[in-house]
Amino acid sequence: MPQESTVAVNGVTLSLYEWPGAEPTILLCHATGFHARCWDQVIAQLGGHRVIAVDMRGHGRSSKPAPPYAWKQFGYDVSALTRELNVRGAIGVGHSMGGHAVSLAAALNSQAFSRLLLLDPVIRPREGYSGPWVGSGHIAKRRNEWASPEEMYDRFRDRAPFLYWNPDVLHDYCQFGLLPNGNGGFQLACPPEIEASIYENSTMPDTMIYDEIASVDIPVRVVRSGKHAGKQLPDSFDTSPTAPDLARHFRHGTDLELGGFSHFIPMETPELTAQMILASH
Repeated sequence: MPQESTVAVNGVTLSLYEWPGAEPTILLCHATGFHARCWDQVIAQLGGHRVIAVDMRGHGRSSKPAPPYAWKQFGYDVSALTRELNVRGAIGVGHSMGGHAVSLAAALNSQAFSRLLLLDPVIRPREGYSGPWVGSGHIAKRRNEWASPEEMYDRFRDRAPFLYWNPDVLHDYCQFGLLPNGNGGFQLACPPEIEASIYENSTMPDTMIYDEIASVDIPVRVVRSGKHAGKQLPDSFDTSPTAPDLARHFRHGTDLELGGFSHFIPMETPELTAQMILASH
């Protein structure tokens, strides 16, 4: 089991989970609406490395300030976290929104990382930053109350996109993605109004980080989801949000289009995700 702790940065308290082990440290940043323990099945295959997984602000057991949520704030938090923990030369891994955050953090703290692995990061083409994302309304209406993690698992396991996930990852997502609601039941650890705010601001002009990432002077592997091999997915996840030419915006970027998997690469294939992390070492 990991060691759980907290760290105060930028006016919030972030919840951390650490698996002790060998250097280099592997720092894991999750997607919007997810949490640190979604990485458990990946971590189990990392061969004894020291791993730190963080609940981003608004998620998991971390502080949940009221919306709005600006995307760059997640990167500022990760950068501050690396300074507080004196993280140096780590492998930074980010999925979706976490890919945006760890990229900005690498630009802000050049000593923190030795390389990055970005898994379908939400760093869009420049023209994609034109104003609020219009699809956030249905996210704010997500079901928030649950009798138990088991009820949540049973509800999701046969529905897209969850039916394509590794079942153990889905168990972790449900087990650690709920908090007691004070009435004998549970509620989402990322409240729907916070998740909706993050999605809404994902396409705002001030979310764009191309100027910042141009200074990142370490190897960066961009992994984009490719054709989904017949997966039936919600419209918002049917195509990769990653700019097709993102890798060239880093000084040492390389690109991989990963066919057969959707945007949820770490959830569908924790084995391959672990292999890609170790290959970057």
